[in-house]
Amino acid sequence: MPILIARKKIIFSSAKIIQIVPEMKQKFLRLWATRARQVHIEEVTYHSDGLKVKGFLLYPKKRKEKLPCIIYNRGGNGDFGDLYPGQVYRIMAWLASQGYVVVGSRYRGNGGGEGREDYGGRDLYDILNLVPVLESLPFADVRRLGMVGASRGGMMTYLALKKLKNIKAAVVIAGSADLVRQRQTRPAMEKNVFRKYIRERGPAYLRALKQRSAVYWPAKLAPKTPLLLQHGTADWRVEPDDSIRMAQALIKLRRPVRLSLYEGADHSLDEVLDESRDELLEWLDRFVKRGEKLPNSKPHGW
Repeated sequence: MPILIARKKIIFSSAKIIQIVPEMKQKFLRLWATRARQVHIEEVTYHSDGLKVKGFLLYPKKRKEKLPCIIYNRGGNGDFGDLYPGQVYRIMAWLASQGYVVVGSRYRGNGGGEGREDYGGRDLYDILNLVPVLESLPFADVRRLGMVGASRGGMMTYLALKKLKNIKAAVVIAGSADLVRQRQTRPAMEKNVFRKYIRERGPAYLRALKQRSAVYWPAKLAPKTPLLLQHGTADWRVEPDDSIRMAQALIKLRRPVRLSLYEGADHSLDEVLDESRDELLEWLDRFVKRGEKLPNSKPHGW
C-alpha cells in the first residue's frame, strides 16, 4: 500500500489568507506571494498508523538534481499553530526556496485528517511516516535529511530523535523540554492542553509528561545528530531554561550541540528573525546539504 495517498497543488491567494487571518498585514502578504512564486506548495494526504493524515509538501520550482530534505514539525495544538497558512509561507516556503524539499504534518485529527491528536503520543508516528513519504519522491535525496521544530514541534523533534538515527542535523526553536515543570510555570497549559490531549490519568499521567520531556532522557537522542537550540530570553510560553538544561545535558554527554540565546527575543524570535534564520540555515547547510564532518566534542586543545 503506497504511503502517499493524494497530492493537491495549493495556489497562493491573498483573499483566501485574509479570510483565515483578517489582521494579516500587506507587507507579509507580498513576502508570502514572492515565496509562493519560487516553490511548489502541495497539500498531501498520507497513511500513518492506520490513519489518513494531512500535511504539506514544498519544493523549489527550479531544480536540476535530487534535493536535500527537511521535516518541519509545527508547534501548537489543534487549529492553534496549524501549518496553513502561517507556517507554510512563513518558514516552510522560505526553507524550500533555499534548495530543500520540505514536508510537515498537521498531525492526526487536524486539517481534515483522521484520528485524534495526543500531543506527543502516537501522533509521533505522523512525523516518522514522513520519511517514507519523502522516499516516494524521485526528486528527494533522503540520505540528506534534516529536521526543524518550534515550540511543541521542538518537543516532537526530541521525540523523533529517539527513533530516527539518520537525521543529519536538527534545529529546535524555543522547544518544550520539560512538561512536568511547565504545568507549574504555566498552569493554563496543563488545563487547556495537557489534560485535553494526553489521555492518561492518575500516576500514568505524570509518566506520560516525562515521556514527552527530553530533559529526563537526553542520552536517548540520536548521538550523531548535531543539534542547534535557539531560544529568546524574553520567551514567556516556553522558558529559556528548557533549552539551557538540554544543552547542559548534551554537553556532558559530549554530543554535538550549540545553544543560541537571543537577548530580549520572544517565543517566535521575531526581534532577531534575520539573524536567527541565517544561523539556522547555515547549520542545516553545513551538515545536511554539504555533509560536513561532526565537530570534535571531546575535551581537547590547550
